[in-house]
Amino acid sequence: MGRYILSKARDVFFSSVKHRNKCSILCRWSSTQPRQWSTPLAKQLFEAISTTGPIPLATFIRMCLTADRDGYYMSNKSNGQDQFGIKGDFITSPEISQIFGELIGIWFVAEWIAQNKLDKRIELIEIGPGRGTLMDDILRTIRNFKQMSSSIDNIYLVETSPSLRNSQREVLCGDVPMENISNGYRSMSKYMHVPITWVDNIRFIPPANEKTSFIVAHEFFDALPIHAFQSVEIFDSSENTTKEHYPENQFLYKAPLGRNSDKIQWREMVVSTVKEPSKDTSEFQLTLSKNSTPHSLYLPEISTRYRKLKKTPGSVIEISPESHVYAQEFARRIGGSSSAPKPFPSGAAIIIDYGPLNTIPSNSLRGIRDHKRVSPFSFAGLVDLSADVDFFALAEAALAASPEVEVYGPVEQASFLMNMGIKERAEMLISKAGDNFEKKRRVESSWKRLIDRGVSGMGKVYKAMAIVPSSRNTRRPVGFGGNLSL
Repeated sequence: MGRYILSKARDVFFSSVKHRNKCSILCRWSSTQPRQWSTPLAKQLFEAISTTGPIPLATFIRMCLTADRDGYYMSNKSNGQDQFGIKGDFITSPEISQIFGELIGIWFVAEWIAQNKLDKRIELIEIGPGRGTLMDDILRTIRNFKQMSSSIDNIYLVETSPSLRNSQREVLCGDVPMENISNGYRSMSKYMHVPITWVDNIRFIPPANEKTSFIVAHEFFDALPIHAFQSVEIFDSSENTTKEHYPENQFLYKAPLGRNSDKIQWREMVVSTVKEPSKDTSEFQLTLSKNSTPHSLYLPEISTRYRKLKKTPGSVIEISPESHVYAQEFARRIGGSSSAPKPFPSGAAIIIDYGPLNTIPSNSLRGIRDHKRVSPFSFAGLVDLSADVDFFALAEAALAASPEVEVYGPVEQASFLMNMGIKERAEMLISKAGDNFEKKRRVESSWKRLIDRGVSGMGKVYKAMAIVPSSRNTRRPVGFGGNLSL
């Protein structure tokens, strides 16, 4: 999940290194004392890494977020808290303002009309639905368009957390219970007599070449595991090499005189243990693998963007293979593929998350707990972990997966929402509030927060991207240069 707490990522990314340098001998853990663990998952990870050696960053993130018992999204929060909202660790756009979800619903309606596939049956898919707030606002909006709402056959939610599935059922289904089915769980929408099905992965959603798929992934990709790599110069075994520490790039291998600048390779950044952590430091740290790994030999070579950076020693990149898989699935559901063409490409996917417009993310891993930035290597299982989304990589993956789709964006969230009519919708709600000045104030502050274009404002940091059927460049979707027509 994406998180509206933004600062320089690398300040936290390497905080464990900075704290270790400041810690005195007296505050270190002694091997003669019983080891104290910050969390049960930290103990499990520490013992595993101590036995097998450092693990890929992606493995560490996956365990911290989705470990069966103690993962961040898999466990129940205590004291009436959850992961989202004021009482949780972070707050998302749908929780800030109902207008956000309403405009996503309008975007789907606009695409449905523009594509002129009014006779096709529809399936709605949300990836990472959080509390269910966004889908609730989308459904509440779409039901006002009777022809479209009556065409919906299925609603699918991709969610692995049992506690979040239950929260989503309460919001979307009311008192209707959830039942086990072959590919997941099912209940019934409170807005329309349409089944809602929960699955662990988008691949568990049955293929539907004859249907129109509308897909939303809001603050989902930032929570997928990333691999991190750094380009280093490799030396002849006869040469004496030195290893110097650079705060911004962990361990940067510095070449001696007479280096061969052509011998540059990617090395994977891996998670290792801190042998004697103090009470102020994390139990884990990010280090650079001394040798090539299967990941470092393959992943950074899949794109010319990565290969270009390889030529510059010290370059750091982050790659999320799972993100590529989801983007490919979106594209295939909309446009089919070369091996399984879709007779009539239709549908649309909208992705809203945070990350750079066109550069490769680096050093962006962050941890959030109780609305505060913390080390991502602390309190394993209690800290939300996220990283910047590489939108360009998502576009590459989608276009490679289906010859019948186009990708638009990314554009800043402020631009997308303004083009969708957020200001006009806010003015309507304010007008309806009458003499309720507190409600007027909340509506006014919330919609402006979503479009804030300040340095770390949501309107600037968050981006929107669309995947739609190929129109041979004859039209652009609304919010991305097209006109809104309902």
